[in-house]
Amino acid sequence: MLQKLERIDRLVGEHAEKLSARLQAHREQLFPPDAQRELRKFTSGEVAALLGVNDAYLRKLHLDGRGPEPEIRTGGRRYYSPDDIQALREMLEKGTKSPGTYIPGRRNNDHLQVITVINFKGGSGKTTTAAHLAQKAALDGYRVLALDLDPQASLSALHGFQPEFDLLDGGTLYDAIRYEDPCPISDVIQKTYFTNLDIIPGNLDLMEFEHETPAALAERSGNLFFTRVGDKLAEIEADYDLVVIDCPPQLGFLTMSALSAATAVLVTVHPQMLDVMSMCQFLLMTSNLLGVVSEAGGDMSYDWMRYVITRYEPGDGPQNQMVSFMRSMFGENVLNHAVLKSTAISDAGITKQTLYEVEKGQFTRTTYERAMESLNSVNGEIEGLIQQAWGR
Repeated sequence: MLQKLERIDRLVGEHAEKLSARLQAHREQLFPPDAQRELRKFTSGEVAALLGVNDAYLRKLHLDGRGPEPEIRTGGRRYYSPDDIQALREMLEKGTKSPGTYIPGRRNNDHLQVITVINFKGGSGKTTTAAHLAQKAALDGYRVLALDLDPQASLSALHGFQPEFDLLDGGTLYDAIRYEDPCPISDVIQKTYFTNLDIIPGNLDLMEFEHETPAALAERSGNLFFTRVGDKLAEIEADYDLVVIDCPPQLGFLTMSALSAATAVLVTVHPQMLDVMSMCQFLLMTSNLLGVVSEAGGDMSYDWMRYVITRYEPGDGPQNQMVSFMRSMFGENVLNHAVLKSTAISDAGITKQTLYEVEKGQFTRTTYERAMESLNSVNGEIEGLIQQAWGR
């Protein structure tokens, strides 16, 4: 007698419930329900580097009673909260004759920067890149909105959201871009524990946009689908300097709408042959589909597009060959710096944190510093592109 096979939908459902419960327990262990997640305090050396001044100058400000009062720890070490860093920025900006030195965001007539991070191959470091970019920009004084368009919601998880528990009644961008009774985008924006960083979290509701768009296209009802994300961002355009969009790993209606809203595109690439082959197919599909969107009236002009090498191992010969190959093919469209593959970045992710959140002492010094240097170099290069787009 043949053994009766278990229905796959029930088996997958049971596994999802078990995994969700275990993840919730893990989250409660890391961050108890009655505890409010907050960002660590930064050493005076870290703050000095963020502000572009030296530590002695910060010490003098403290001794003179200017600026926020830091927390004094063992050995007289000074620690500043993210709010303290912002207060220092505002104070220093008022005293400078060069606008934008300490608060580098938009000025009059500068357009909102919308950076869409894409690749439809999993494991390319897309979410890690988007998260570190958004957080570093916030630490640098930019007003940032992180937008999670991926139904898998990894960017949301990194910022403390577990969708099946925290977003039971909606709260994603889908609520703002759906075809029937959309809400204002301000209704789905949430504050994070990072000063200057807000987020629109994601969950499986976003798939409804993929399902509903074909029907809307068939009925020719409402606005064109590819304008919906951009139209909604226009509602809060004045509140931010930068929007970072983490797209799903597929070229669907959500991704195409995000690309239509973008002012810049960042393509993450893991430098291995299979990944580059996959990216080739992705680029072909993107070109064809966005050509159709452009012909239908979509705005496909960007300030810049760059490939960022992720999970890079400098000692790996084949990876170096692949990086050289890409640079020879795409020239300046490949960022000069790469995000290193690092146990520091992956270990931080185990606790649903980025490298900007964890204490340096949790890692060996060289491991931490190499990973941080690579992230800061990539993000600094992107900041330069943002400033260049504003004519600076």
